[in-house]
Amino acid sequence: MALTIQERLKDLRVEYGLTLEQLAEQTHLSKSALGSYEADDFKDISHYALIKLAKFYGVTADYLLGLTETKNHPNADLADLRLSDDMIELLKSGLVDNSLLCELAAHPDFPRLMADLEIYVNGVATRQVQGANAIVDAVSATIMKQHNPGLTDPQLRQLIAAHIDDDSFCRYVIQQDINGIALDLREAHRDDFFSVPEDNPLKGFLQVADEAASEDSDPEQAPLAFICKRLKLNYKKLSDEEKKWLKKIAKKSDLLKNPNPKRGRK
Repeated sequence: MALTIQERLKDLRVEYGLTLEQLAEQTHLSKSALGSYEADDFKDISHYALIKLAKFYGVTADYLLGLTETKNHPNADLADLRLSDDMIELLKSGLVDNSLLCELAAHPDFPRLMADLEIYVNGVATRQVQGANAIVDAVSATIMKQHNPGLTDPQLRQLIAAHIDDDSFCRYVIQQDINGIALDLREAHRDDFFSVPEDNPLKGFLQVADEAASEDSDPEQAPLAFICKRLKLNYKKLSDEEKKWLKKIAKKSDLLKNPNPKRGRK
């Protein structure tokens, strides 16, 4: 969920470790005005104050206004980013959470994940492991030729155990990289408003649909009853005219299009 202007301004001030009084002194904007810009009932911010704060924090005005998530690189050339057409289309499609994708790529362990993945994809690790396995095989063959131990011999069993399955080993390393990053991201968003919803809208919708289902029931009654339940309205007490308008309004509801809320900020 995109941050509001108020949230962006407050986050930047906190990031800089400033009180409203200190910010007022350094920007020459009034404390009352700065406080109003961060308030829940925020209404407007002057063009002068917007530019002043953007310059002070070193961010773009578009970032403060919520028009972009990019603080410092508003005009980055796509050619410099070396993104493929498929990647650009994916980022524009809305099929993935771009903000979470950015957090993943910005994680300090992400370069290690990419290095391990590159080694696996390019087959570098396979060749190295095969070389190590060849040494183990040569030693095993020498022991078998000179001493002819049984397959239960402890030393021979150790050599057999030292034989590495390169594919399984590489995938294990990559999985460990991903697990560490995923745990850190989850911890960072533990207090987000929608990370652990108190209720399950989809479960509630199915429950209401089951309650409203009958042989002669209106097929549109279940979603309308669901909307009413979420708004704490008694569907049965609505007039025919009110139900008519509710149907029109319900068709525009994102709640029915996507009952599962997205991850958001507290």
